[in-house]
Amino acid sequence: MEIGIIGLPNSGKTTIFNALTGSDTATEAFSSGQVEVHTAVVAVPDPRVDALSALFNPKKTTYAQVTFNDIAGFGKGAAKAGLAGPLLNAIAANEALMLVVRAFEDENVPHPDDSVDPARDITVMEGELLLSDMAVIDRRLERLASMKNRGTPEERKVMAAEEELLQRLMAALEDETPLRDIELSEAERKSLGGFGLMSLKPLLIIINQGDDDDERAVAPLLDARTIALRGRLEAELAQMDPDEATEFLADFGIDEPGLHRAIRRSYAMLNQQSFFTVGEDEVRAWTVSRGATAPEAAGVIHSDLQKGFIRAEVISYGDLMDAGGMAEARKLGKLRLEGKGYVTDDGDIMSIRFNV
Repeated sequence: MEIGIIGLPNSGKTTIFNALTGSDTATEAFSSGQVEVHTAVVAVPDPRVDALSALFNPKKTTYAQVTFNDIAGFGKGAAKAGLAGPLLNAIAANEALMLVVRAFEDENVPHPDDSVDPARDITVMEGELLLSDMAVIDRRLERLASMKNRGTPEERKVMAAEEELLQRLMAALEDETPLRDIELSEAERKSLGGFGLMSLKPLLIIINQGDDDDERAVAPLLDARTIALRGRLEAELAQMDPDEATEFLADFGIDEPGLHRAIRRSYAMLNQQSFFTVGEDEVRAWTVSRGATAPEAAGVIHSDLQKGFIRAEVISYGDLMDAGGMAEARKLGKLRLEGKGYVTDDGDIMSIRFNV
């Protein structure tokens, strides 16, 4: 699961990257406008994993993971100039995007538009995503127009269907509607997979505030896809040892590190959920798409488990914790056997029975 971090120059996106990942990447490195990517893999914070680990005392505890890619070079005017090569590839490789917009004042860090206005910057950057997609679709429509009289009748039928879809998407973009807000079938989404359409990707917006800023100052901008973080403060927090960090959080009235909120929101926007495997050797969280069947979840663990899937022994996290242990849960009849058609729930604890 990879998330690309984008934003205008001096928005503090590398500071947010450091806060999210515990890195100490130099923020000056991204002032040149060159295409550069910094990458870090982080554990998805999940108190359920902590509780299961305390219950089973395993030799190893493994959290689900997410990869953040801090991408430089995509800002105001980039789409109009035409995206190509390394920059387009760097952004297209991500399953979702995180847009960092600036809300902090700092006379030593000039804003490219000479004033701080997060609402304006959100509009500007979302407009860049739309313009990029329009350019991609326009080129493809021109290509299809030149091929109308070629190929077999079946190939022409496929091209006609693609042209109709792209024209529908272009109309939405011209109406300033991101493609992620367009209803598309699974087949249509699959057919668009190779286009690198940016506004089709899920988007999480981070409003980067100053150390002493109050979240209420940007309240009108906050919604289901927007989080406010005090980026520099969070980056400092990420470098501290746990005890010092806890005291630091209390002093600033922060309930939990912004990393936790941002990763959970990122996880949710990608339509992901966690299931667990437990035992004396390891307690582990696995990532699977919502709606995945038990065999598909088994395949996340190992392809052989999906290939030879027979049954899954399943118990919900809540039922296990209420029972106080696996033996007690079994006595209470809380464990159940599920077949190939079972759709996994977030928090399922699974043991796979298979034969290859």
